[in-house]
Amino acid sequence: MGQEGCRPRIYVDVRERGSGVPEALARLGAAVIYEQLGVGDYVVSDRVVVERKTVPDLAESLFDGRLFDQARRMSEYYETPVILVEGRVEDLERVTGRASQVLQALAAISLDYGVRVLWSRGVGDTARLLYTLSCREREAGRPVVVNRKPRLDKLWLQQLYVVQSLPGIGPKLARRLLEKMGSIDAICRASVVELARVVGEERARRLYRVLHAPFSPPGRGRRG
Repeated sequence: MGQEGCRPRIYVDVRERGSGVPEALARLGAAVIYEQLGVGDYVVSDRVVVERKTVPDLAESLFDGRLFDQARRMSEYYETPVILVEGRVEDLERVTGRASQVLQALAAISLDYGVRVLWSRGVGDTARLLYTLSCREREAGRPVVVNRKPRLDKLWLQQLYVVQSLPGIGPKLARRLLEKMGSIDAICRASVVELARVVGEERARRLYRVLHAPFSPPGRGRRG
């Protein structure tokens, strides 16, 4: 059984069905609510989101580019993002010959995005950690909320949000543009050639047109 008197609600992504963790949470006394989460696998409060990864998935997500994107998105939407790795550090040597790179990546996302990294020994341990996190948040009076919009409480997040709202520019390209150009103002002042070096010629032409074409909505200039 779980902590006495604690009956937390935990939002669980539908893709976690079958992992065994939701059932273990229910046995501990948690109310499990399945939902299609846009960020993370488990939401335990308005500030804490948890991404669960097995050791093989951790390594795969680094090398296919998902890990840093997931870390960035969690930090955009939640104050306290957590990656919970199911397994042991020693298991990394078994699943990949680049274990040191995985550990370096975990250090980087901790420093760059403020992501906490926890380790569990298996499904039951994962459920107990999630249950404990949820109870602590409940005791602190934190509501359980699935955040639908980025927090945007940091300037760099606001800048990313603005740039990725441009046509053809997703989160990765937005970050690359800001890192190469240095600011939103520099992006706006860049030539097609300069933009093309980062986003490709076709996308650069479309972006340049959106940024510089005169505003001309339908019906403009007509008398009412």
